[in-house]
Formats: sequence, structure tokens, C-alpha cells
Amino acid sequence: MTDTFRPRRSALYMPGSNARALEKARTLDVDCLILDLEDAVAPDVKAEARQQILDAVSAGGYGEREVVIRINALDTPWAEDDLKMVVQAKPDAVLIPKVNSPADLQEVAQKLKVLNAPEGLKLWAMMETPLAMLNAAAIAACGRDAGVGLSCFVMGTNDLAKETRARLVPARAVMMPWLMTCVAAARAGGIDILDGVYNNFQDADGFAAECAQGAEMGMDGKTLIHPKQVEACHLAFSPSDDEVAWARKINAEFEKPENASKGAIQVDGKMVERLHAEMGRRAIAIADAIAARTSA
Repeated sequence: MTDTFRPRRSALYMPGSNARALEKARTLDVDCLILDLEDAVAPDVKAEARQQILDAVSAGGYGEREVVIRINALDTPWAEDDLKMVVQAKPDAVLIPKVNSPADLQEVAQKLKVLNAPEGLKLWAMMETPLAMLNAAAIAACGRDAGVGLSCFVMGTNDLAKETRARLVPARAVMMPWLMTCVAAARAGGIDILDGVYNNFQDADGFAAECAQGAEMGMDGKTLIHPKQVEACHLAFSPSDDEVAWARKINAEFEKPENASKGAIQVDGKMVERLHAEMGRRAIAIADAIAARTSA
């Protein structure tokens, strides 16, 4: 595990109880894999799924894909064994469901420390409860706490709808205040944020529209429930060739000695500010990371 930039355009949930899915995951063109022990796994096969994930992650072969294990909620009888397995498996991150406050993440971080978790193991937080929405800023602040290691929010829109009784409707107007609150909190905490799943994986147009909406909101990527969603997801959350070329051009101009002290310059007849160069550097980083992964 390294601190180099990694795109998180797509994060595909894969049930830990499905050995074939865990094997197929090694061949899929996704940025992140979320190997699931929670919602996708029935209670009577939790132990089997835990062992299958341990075997799969320990065996490796996932290449540049970021491997994340979603454990069961802290108040369930499976969480302790899940965390012990995570320490053995050494994934890139562990996804904590039902996070309500910073205390939940701090508790996990402490448990992992006691278990001698590998250095660099990151925490991801599911944002899917009413309390999480009310405490979003405080939870995201864990991203600034090296002792916790929070690096990503994952929106759990299905559970959020269930817990609040809000309806999941097209265009998600009723969800927008919570989604944007979490985007703002994530940015304040210096972490990434992934949009929730789109349930009807047969509805390609609806999925593409929701991906575009997520990108417009400032999400870094989207969680997926089926491999057929990956291509459209990457299209929405990848910078275009024109966007990257423009970013490279304005950064090159600002790097010239004569522009070193300037806050705004003219490029191709357009006024651009230094903040545009800073924004462009992220597009460049994403494009370079994608190119590096593709050529590996």
C-alpha cells in the first residue's frame, strides 16, 4: 500500500460468499473492489464468506485495484472476527458500516491497533444513517487524524432511505441536501467520497444520468452492484482528453518564471486564475493514474 494517487471512479461490491465472484474480480476493469461481509451475505454463511475473503485477498492477483473489505456493523456478533480477518488479509482499506459519529471510527482504529494491523491500513466510512448526516463534518474530520486513517466516505443511499423513510426517486431531489452535506464534509476532511448504488442495473440510461449527477455534485466516483455498470461509470468520472490537455497547458503557463508571482494570466485568450491550475492538477493526476494502470 502506498500514498500515491489512486482514482476511485468505480467501486464494485462483491459478495464474500460467492467464491466465483471473488475470482472474477481479478479480471474486472474497476478502480476499487469492496469485498462484502455485510448486506450481501446471509447470517448462516458469514463465517464461510470471511474465510473466502481471507483466502482471496491473501492470494493476491488484484493488480492495481484498491481492495476494500466491508465488515459487519460494530454492534453485531460478527464484527470482532471480521476485524481479526482484515488484519490477516491486509487489504488496502476496511469499510465500516453504520457509522454514526467519530467515536465509531476511533473505536475501530483502536481495535485495529490492538490487533497489530499493518501500517497504512485505511478506514472507509458508510454514511447511511440519520445521525451520520447530522454528524458528517465531525466524522469527516477523522480524515485529518493520523491515528484514525479515514480516507473515504461511501454513501449508503438505500439504508439512508430506509432509516429516514425518504423515497428514492429519480433525480434524488429529497436526497440532495444529505448528499451535498457529505460532499462538503468530505472536502473539509480532506477525504474522497463515493456516491451510492443505482439499484436497477438493467436501466442503462438511468444509471448514466445518476453517474453524471454524481460527477456534477463533486463525487469522486460511484459504488456499483454489477460489472455492466463499470464502463458508464468510468465515462462519467474520468476527465475528458480536452479537459486534461487544457489543465496541462495552464499548469505549464503558470510554471514559467515570468508567471511565478501572478495570480491570474491569459491563456489562449482566456483569463485563468491559479486556482484553475490547482483544480487542473487533479484531472492530470487522475488521467496519469488511469494511463499507468492501463499500461501495467
